[in-house]
Amino acid sequence: MTEDVRNLVLGLIAVGISAVLGWLARGYLWKRRLRRKQAFFGLPDNAESLLVVNRDAGGPELTVVRQDVFALIELSGVIKECGGHAQVVAHDAAQQGFGERTEFCVGNPVANRRMAAHMHSLLPGVRVNSEPDPVPDRGAFQIGSERYRLEAGLTEYVILARLTADQGQEARPVFLFCGQRAVTSQAAARYLARHHEKLARKHGNNSFVLLLKVVNSQAYGPDVVELVADVTRAAQTPIPTPSARNSHRAK
Repeated sequence: MTEDVRNLVLGLIAVGISAVLGWLARGYLWKRRLRRKQAFFGLPDNAESLLVVNRDAGGPELTVVRQDVFALIELSGVIKECGGHAQVVAHDAAQQGFGERTEFCVGNPVANRRMAAHMHSLLPGVRVNSEPDPVPDRGAFQIGSERYRLEAGLTEYVILARLTADQGQEARPVFLFCGQRAVTSQAAARYLARHHEKLARKHGNNSFVLLLKVVNSQAYGPDVVELVADVTRAAQTPIPTPSARNSHRAK
């Protein structure tokens, strides 16, 4: 074997080894990335999850409004990538606790009974104005001492939360997409799907509550979303009632 042939063979062997090592490294990194994603969403291989939505008005059948369907599509993609399975459930049919299965709850607490229960139990620092009359604060969010008003089609807010119960590492999270309008829930679901890696790096697998703003949805739909603030502490701190404030002053 001449020196040129030997160098050629050694070069081919080196290229083959490099290709195999590169393939193994990519596979390892892909698996590690997948495991982190599964841990963030609480969706190990073949895990079951719930997609809880409002019923469209009228009739006992589960008919989902158009914008909520788009939100479910965003979330279904995430669940499929994690190797999980999803069951779509109406808000008034999901009669179970949380922590056993990952839950994605979409809708406003005024119309979504499940969302109202979660917010009452887990986010006592958040209130939603459900005034039926067309007053300026109709649909507004109060988070702690701050109020965020709805300007339909121009400025709309949505709460994106990842919450867990105190049930150890095995507890599955519940994700809330609580918007002032249906388009904002779709925007929050898309935001989560696109930014979950960044959120996982910042928050780990801990609870968080973010306030997002959907800008000019009448022109841009759910595509232009801004992070207003991390409101975790305010959202989880009960808002004192007037009587409680008065009694505190009396002391």
